[in-house]
Amino acid sequence: MAHDHRTVSVQSGRHEPLPLLALCVTLLSWSCGYPVIRMALEYFSPAGLSALRYALAATLIMTWAAYTRPALPRLVDLPRFIVCGGVGIALYTILFNMGEQSVTAGAASLLINISPLLTAIMAVVFMREKLPLAGWVGSGISFLGVAIIGGGQPGGFSFGSGATCILAAALCTALYYVLQKPLIARYGPLPTTAWILLCGAVALLPWLPGAITQAQGHGMAPWILMLVLAIFPSVVGYAAWAHVVGRMGVARSAGFLYLDAPTVLVMAYFMLGEVPSLPTLLGGAVVMGGVLVAQLFSRMPSRRKKHSANSDIPIVEEP
Repeated sequence: MAHDHRTVSVQSGRHEPLPLLALCVTLLSWSCGYPVIRMALEYFSPAGLSALRYALAATLIMTWAAYTRPALPRLVDLPRFIVCGGVGIALYTILFNMGEQSVTAGAASLLINISPLLTAIMAVVFMREKLPLAGWVGSGISFLGVAIIGGGQPGGFSFGSGATCILAAALCTALYYVLQKPLIARYGPLPTTAWILLCGAVALLPWLPGAITQAQGHGMAPWILMLVLAIFPSVVGYAAWAHVVGRMGVARSAGFLYLDAPTVLVMAYFMLGEVPSLPTLLGGAVVMGGVLVAQLFSRMPSRRKKHSANSDIPIVEEP
């Protein structure tokens, strides 16, 4: 929920001190989702895991909405909210969970980093935005890194393999970024995210009874894992990130998200005992290098422009 996703657009002209605590909370909240998902998949099916996770998250969101009373979606915008929830939450998380059944948490966090570049390409195709040369070069570099990582995973890029599912999830979140952009302009980042998460939770309801059945007979372990996923990556991470971006602006804060993948690798090592393979490390470095080229060099010659194809696209996706 990938990744988150999720794009927060604010004025970036201010120069505030670094909100260190909120930044640490964001990174830890989003990064813990990758290893926790792998742990939870021992008890749940991919769809059941998504359904129960977002049912719990929806309860927290409705409590927040009852307290803050954000603007309700207008009828004309409701189809877009539904599509965003169905594609960017429901389908994305099911595919991501399917991928993490065989792909390590660290490799998944690196593969999903291709989503900002896919978003930029979609913006070129569907929204007629322009992608600078550096964006195309960075995309090519990152796709090479994805090939290196995927080639080192079980099944490679064969149909239905874990790596293929993660890339399909990245494609879903890229489409989500493009679709949600006008909603954020109308409703603001937090209300938009809240209503989209609720739509995603509703779309996942058919799998909720099965998930509750799957959780039975295993004590408190699956419920604790579900609460961690519902509270931290799904709610706390977004709230903390909104504070960071609100204090620092999009341009200054986006660079810190490059710390997400290394944080996942460290957490996966301590929580799961995962040691990243050489293809994962090499491919991850190539992916991140390509994203850096696309993000940094695309901005340099166009500081006077208000927007570019990837100017307000986050670098990571909440898992």
